[in-house]
Amino acid sequence: MSPTKAQTAQLVLALLDEAYERKTWHGPNLKQSLKGVSVVQAAWRPGAGRHNIWELALHAAYWKYVARRKIEGGKRGSFMLKGSNFFPRPEKGNATEEAWAADRKLLEREHRALRTAVAKVLRTTRGDKFLRHVYGVAFHDVYHAGQIRLLRRLQER
Repeated sequence: MSPTKAQTAQLVLALLDEAYERKTWHGPNLKQSLKGVSVVQAAWRPGAGRHNIWELALHAAYWKYVARRKIEGGKRGSFMLKGSNFFPRPEKGNATEEAWAADRKLLEREHRALRTAVAKVLRTTRGDKFLRHVYGVAFHDVYHAGQIRLLRRLQER
């Protein structure tokens, strides 16, 4: 028996929520993986040319934005930060707890905006068209949560 539209919407939103902030069976979600990370930890690189925790957090925010804009039918190009995909962090002279907190807030805002757009579109006939984008964002969050946990562990050596 196929799930109803309401059941599908509920499942997709639950997946998005678990990957970002709700309790999971598999370990820390994205928000939990960032909990307690200091600016020093966020800016640490495992090697030259490698991304740090801070950049991974903004990368996740950016792709939430891309998915939301696709769902809303908007054009790309209005993300709060100049550029796309990965954003070098910390910026020169701006490796502060305040700058790190501001970028975590950007991730939170983009998640909230995406969740609102997903909940809205899933109530329409267009909703099925975006299911792959939504679960793709959820899997993306889980993937990067794992990377962040690994980077934190590497710093403990």
